[in-house]
Amino acid sequence: MSPDDRRSTTSEYGVLGVRDVDFTLDRFPPARDLASLVERHWLVSWELPAGREASVTLLPHPCVNLVLDGGRLAVSGVGRDRFTYVYRGAGRVFGVKFRPGGFLPFLGRPLADITGAVLPAEQLWGPSASGLATEMTAAARVERMIELVESFLRARWPAEDPQVELVGRIVAALLHDRDITRVEDVSDRFAIPPRTLQRLFARYVGVSPKWVLRRYRLHEAAAVLAQEQDRPWADVAAELGYFDQSHFIRDFTAAIGLTPVAYAQACRRREAPVSA
Repeated sequence: MSPDDRRSTTSEYGVLGVRDVDFTLDRFPPARDLASLVERHWLVSWELPAGREASVTLLPHPCVNLVLDGGRLAVSGVGRDRFTYVYRGAGRVFGVKFRPGGFLPFLGRPLADITGAVLPAEQLWGPSASGLATEMTAAARVERMIELVESFLRARWPAEDPQVELVGRIVAALLHDRDITRVEDVSDRFAIPPRTLQRLFARYVGVSPKWVLRRYRLHEAAAVLAQEQDRPWADVAAELGYFDQSHFIRDFTAAIGLTPVAYAQACRRREAPVSA
């Protein structure tokens, strides 16, 4: 794994099932001077025949997103549960995905306060957020949308918080390091007592380190089973650090909505396997 890969604090997984051909998901890196807090920009776009609708189900990352949808700009806290987005006609949704912990300096209070919540951006930035939404909606090209939102964030860039960098290093380890299978492994590696680690994550990420670790492993499990439907799920579980098969089945079913076997079968049939 290259040093650049190590810097990533979120995976590219999260879309459940065999990816629908009716929409396009594009990802764009942030400007270098914003990369300490922003993981990436993303754009989902679609164009369907009249009278037809489609949907996509996602399993959220432990990140805050700034989302432009339907001409409105919103701050979306970490979502605990999968959700389904239904789309019709032609349209697009643009987002800024902040690194885990990267939005706290903008919010100025614990991220746990907005976990599971979606707030109008005006609550944080006032009428200027409405103006940004209008300008971005009118932009024909995604490059212009990125330029507008990055200028907006630069003008409101918060003071540096060294805890954000620490949280980023911990989350990157949870994402990339297969030797980490328990929260205790994190505490040992970073010399942070478990209770202190829990408080740090509640404030900066909005969910617990155990939740983050489990979510990233389940993202990978769902991606592997969608792409390689004949892979024995027990092998997938073991590769991801699940040595208790019943534990894996329980976690997977709770997050995805189907057992590993049923999920792989649905993907093999190219069905929409789950919905929220």
